[in-house]
Amino acid sequence: MRQASYDLKMQRTSVTESRHSSATPYWMSTIRAIRSPKPAYAPEFARRLLGRIRDDAPLYLAIAAYTLAGLVFLTATGRSDLATYSTYLTKWCVLFLFLFPIIAFALHWAKLIHRFNNRRWLAATRVFAPDKVAYFVSGICLVMALMFFQGTFTSVKNGLSAWQGGFPYDRLLADLDAALYLGNDPWRLLYSVAKTDWFLSIVQLNYSNLWFIICFGALFYVATSPKAAAIRTRYILSFMLVWIVVGNLVAGTLLSAGPVYYGFVTGDSARFGEQVAFLGSASGSAASAAFYQDYLWDLHQKGITGFGSGISAFPSVHVGLITLNALFVWDRSRVLGALAFVYVAFVLMSSVYLAWHYSIDGYAAIALTVGIHYALRKWLPDAGRRGRASRVPVAAGGEVADASPA
Repeated sequence: MRQASYDLKMQRTSVTESRHSSATPYWMSTIRAIRSPKPAYAPEFARRLLGRIRDDAPLYLAIAAYTLAGLVFLTATGRSDLATYSTYLTKWCVLFLFLFPIIAFALHWAKLIHRFNNRRWLAATRVFAPDKVAYFVSGICLVMALMFFQGTFTSVKNGLSAWQGGFPYDRLLADLDAALYLGNDPWRLLYSVAKTDWFLSIVQLNYSNLWFIICFGALFYVATSPKAAAIRTRYILSFMLVWIVVGNLVAGTLLSAGPVYYGFVTGDSARFGEQVAFLGSASGSAASAAFYQDYLWDLHQKGITGFGSGISAFPSVHVGLITLNALFVWDRSRVLGALAFVYVAFVLMSSVYLAWHYSIDGYAAIALTVGIHYALRKWLPDAGRRGRASRVPVAAGGEVADASPA
């Protein structure tokens, strides 16, 4: 009897406390949350940032090793003058220190304004907590280090033609390409159904601009967002390996210039002449493929370097990188992944349509990228699998748990 009376009393007390709690004004709970004891922001931020940079040490070492190997290669081939790093400094800073951070900041505030109404200040203190800001800044540090990686890639690419003495494999690759399509060069099949100025404009805009935004926007997001912590190390390492394996190692083995330069390197200007002439009709625009193709060939002939300089067609890094993103999306969602692979097919078609690549360049890039992806997924498994790979475990107190595979 006494026990039943005690239980009833505790139940009434619980209900009373619950009502009192629900009746507490939100502004009062917000003040309590803000005034609750917390570590000083600056020391906590510094501690978190140093910890993140320490966790990323293997990636920094990989960048340094690749840079050193690239410089050794250029020195061994006697073309150290082709090293180029300064051309990336301004563009990289504008992109990763200014443009992308402003977009990310604007998106965060838009989300706070849209979702939290009178809770915005409290939500902002969580969004901009020391651990999350440290994660963001450490990601920016990492992508800025990749500036040296990108400079090394371009430097090595510049030296490939000097090392090979030209582009010896264009005729072989073009013939293999035609054999895949029963004796037809694939660009002729595309032009038979889509040789129009408006379609050319769409393809050029996608290949030059949208592709760039997707690939480097994805890199920035994965590097700086705690939501992508589970795949961060593996994605960035995969990103680097696509450039190295597809764009340097295999490219140097079967060095080719691509259809647009086929006449220059083989002496047969008729095979792709109609395609080159059609693309040249839009060369007046700085966004056109012909404009950039002329720019690259001019740098090659003069033996000088520039932004994105160096010519190699097989395999296609353009196709490889967009395939890498599609594979990571596929791991998260089969529906979104299927759409991503449709876009891969469009990029591959665009590379042929614009005379940058033979179709076999794209097929080889896809095969190599799939191999890199699944090899690293086995070696560096994520914290979660499909549908959970981008979620970050949250520890007590709202802090982001360290879910990095490294």
